[in-house]
Formats: sequence, structure tokens, C-alpha cells
Amino acid sequence: MASRSGIRVVPTKIKNDQTPAFAGDYVLDKVVLINHTGQRIDIKFIMTELNIYESIYNNAVTGSIVIGDTKNQISRMEIQGLERIAFHLKTPGITYRKEDVIDASEETGEPFHVYKITDRVQANTGVIAYTLHFASREFMRNLRTKVSQSYDGKCDRAVVDIMKDKDYLDSKKKLHVEPTGNSLKFVVPNLNPFDAINMIANKSLPEKSKGAGYFFYETTGGFYFRSWQSMITNQGEFARPYKQNFYSQPAKVSSVAEAKDEKTGEEQDKILREYQTVEQYSFVNNFHDVAANTALGTYGHRVISHNLFDKSYDIKDYNYHREFGKTPHTDTIKFTTNQYAIMNGAVDYDNDKNVSDYAESRVSLQTITPFVHDKEVGRYGLDVAADGKTTGQKISQYNQIAHGTVLKLTVKGQSQLQAGDLIRFNLADTNADNKNNANPNDPRFSGHYVITKVRHQVTGDSYKMTLECAKDSVATGYQEISRGVSLHGDGIHKTNSSFSIEEIDSDIGY
Repeated sequence: MASRSGIRVVPTKIKNDQTPAFAGDYVLDKVVLINHTGQRIDIKFIMTELNIYESIYNNAVTGSIVIGDTKNQISRMEIQGLERIAFHLKTPGITYRKEDVIDASEETGEPFHVYKITDRVQANTGVIAYTLHFASREFMRNLRTKVSQSYDGKCDRAVVDIMKDKDYLDSKKKLHVEPTGNSLKFVVPNLNPFDAINMIANKSLPEKSKGAGYFFYETTGGFYFRSWQSMITNQGEFARPYKQNFYSQPAKVSSVAEAKDEKTGEEQDKILREYQTVEQYSFVNNFHDVAANTALGTYGHRVISHNLFDKSYDIKDYNYHREFGKTPHTDTIKFTTNQYAIMNGAVDYDNDKNVSDYAESRVSLQTITPFVHDKEVGRYGLDVAADGKTTGQKISQYNQIAHGTVLKLTVKGQSQLQAGDLIRFNLADTNADNKNNANPNDPRFSGHYVITKVRHQVTGDSYKMTLECAKDSVATGYQEISRGVSLHGDGIHKTNSSFSIEEIDSDIGY
């Protein structure tokens, strides 16, 4: 059967959209390309690969479609980078929330916008291959508009205004907002909307937790303006349930009838267990780079705040180990006293200082301007004296996420998983067969992770996902060491050597 566009449509068996036939099954009825004149064509049967990308570090969702064109549609459709792509992708059985499907359809969602065409090659005789790159509508609106306006009040309200304003992003998508606890007056100096929101996010403080700094990003379920703590907790203090439980053990995929669901206790069939199985994993960062994190101010950071109003300055030192327990982390919500990502022990071996005690590892200078808007507040809208500590905390928190333990997983496609979701990763301990080992999971790398990046990949009959995840604590706390290190039996290692100078009288040759 052939369509009017010349593409041969091959009848296929209609999939059951309520039950997956196998792990990695998906429902994608059509992929419609709409050109600038309104002409539509279903390119699903000439599509060889569909990719969708989202990340808590990116403001918009992007993607690409690889096309194998036998009818020269790129010329017949007059494709030039002003097209739209409409489709509806979901995992069978996922129907309970709109956010759990990738809805870019014209009927119920919002199509993506094509913005460039790359990699056009003659693949075979009569076949032209090329890649269409697309992004959300807000991505393109951001490039075409500028914000020149002042905002006074809660930070989250300013973000809502920019998102909904018809002269700016004019977004119709759902915006998930975590209320901020601080109010500021912002003067946005002719910035793109995303840059304006990022500026606001940089100074936002959550209302119900003691974190600092917000993330602004888009997923296939909408836009998010939230703190790291909201990805871990509910209401800033209650444990957030994980979205999926993943296993690295091959034994998880089996036909064992007595396999139980971890949450409900009900019997779990093989397909559902395969959704929890990790096909491949690797650690992007599997150990803190102590040298890099020391220089970045993750552990110790001295912030000098220069007050432009009265020409005074204030010095505040951030200490990772002192502040760690005051905010929630991936594996601990309350009483986070000993699950640091790096041990609270001596680092020089001839004194009792740990990595956090060296505040001058990084020294930053920032200016504060109280009364600039007739209010005696600092750069975060709070007491001026708190600015240095807040900046140190914000920088350390970001470094713990971006430069801490980062895990990459390849799993079966599950359209309900998004950037910012909490998952649990079960990594078998290499000593799991040891009868004295009470915990079969790796004590450091197992536990909770937040998904920071997602790649949805559809090729042929397969739907896979690549997840990049981060954690800012360890699953099992290190042994508490109150003073010194226990590596030497007699406490802190002492040395009898001393610094010496030798003078050289002879000429130095070059």
C-alpha cells in the first residue's frame, strides 16, 4: 500500500498499549513531519533511529531523527530547518499520568521544532541518509526573544512570569515549581529568557530545606524549577520514594516464580524484572578526584564578601564536614552524620586536619550591595552576614553532584523515567559470597541516585535508555574516626625529619 506522498506504508501488527510484549517494547504509532506550508508526511517507516535528550543541566529537551530516504523527501518537502516533528512515544501499560509519556503529538501535546539538518550522505544506491535535529518550542522562543524587565518578590514567581509571558517564552507546558524561601528584586538586562531564569536560579533558596541554588530544566514531562534537595525529599524532610529499582546482578532476570516486587510484595513476572535489570553500567566518576575537588572548593572554601555600601568586608569559611549533616543527601534524609563522600580523617598524617579544615583551598571574592533597592539585604535577599556561607554551600553542593560519584546505566526503555527522578541501584558486592558479609550490596556505590541525564533511543523494535545518575553520599557510612587516622596503630603518624636548606657555592650552568 502506498501513500500519496510516495512512501510505502507497510501494515504492521497493532501493539497492545496496555501490556508490554517484552522488556523494551514501545508504542509509537506515527512520526509526522510537518513542513512550513503545513504539508504532513509520516516518516516512521523511513526512520532508522530516534533520540531524545534531557538533563538537569540543560534548559530544554533536544533530540534527533536519523532518516534513510529512498524518495528524496528532503527535497520534495522543502525541508530547511523550519519544520515540526509530531509523535507520541510510551511504554505499554504507562497510562496513569501525562508526564509519564513522551507526548509531542498535535492532538494532546506539543510538537518539537526542527532547527537543522546534518550528515547528509549517499548511504546506498537510491538511499540518502541524513539527521534532523529538533528541540522544544521554548528552545527556539528563547533564541528569538529578550527579557528587559525588573522583578520584585519571590524568586519562583519571577520564573513563572517569564515562562508564561507572551512576549517571552509563552510556554503552554506544565511548570513544576518548588517554592523559594527568599525574595529579591531582579533587574534583567536584555537577556534571553533562559539566561534570565538561570540568573534567578543561581540566587534562589528553597523554602523547606537548607539547600542553596536551583536547577532549571525541561523533561518530556514539562519544565522544572527546583533545588537538589527536592529531588531527594518531599517537603524538604521526608524521604522521596524511588521511581525504579535497578539491579546489576544477572540472577535478577530469571523465571523464578517466587520473585517478589520490592514495594508491594506481589509476584513479579519476568518482563517486569527485566525492566529492572541493568544491561551495562560504568562509573563516569567512581571516586572523588580529591585534588580537583579541593581546588574547586568542595571541601574547604573561604568567601570574602566586600560590602560596597560601607566599604567593609566579611570573611566566611565553608567546611564540608561541618555542614554536611545540615542538608539531606541521596542516601540520608535526616541525621546525616557519617555518610560523607570522603572520609573525615587527617590528610597530612602529621596533624589532625582533614580536607575541610583548609579553607584557603579556594578563596573567592564577591561584592554585596545592600540598600541598592532600599533594603538592607545581601545578594540572596537575606541577612548580609549570611552571603559568604551561602555562596560556599552552593558551590560545594554543585561540585558534590557534578564532580562526585556519577554512574551511567543502559536499561530497557521506560518512558516514565525523567531527569530529576530518584532511583535505587543495587550493585553486588564482590564479597557477597562471604558468609560474614551481612550486606550483599556494595557499601559505597549501591544506594540512591538522582537521574541527571537521559537519552531515549528507539531503533527498530528496541527502546533503550541511557541514564547518567549522581549521588552526593555513600550508601554505608565510613567508620567514625574522632581524631587522627587508624592506619598506624599508635594514632597520628609522627616524623622526625625536618625542613633543611643546602647552599650551593658553585656557578649554576644553563
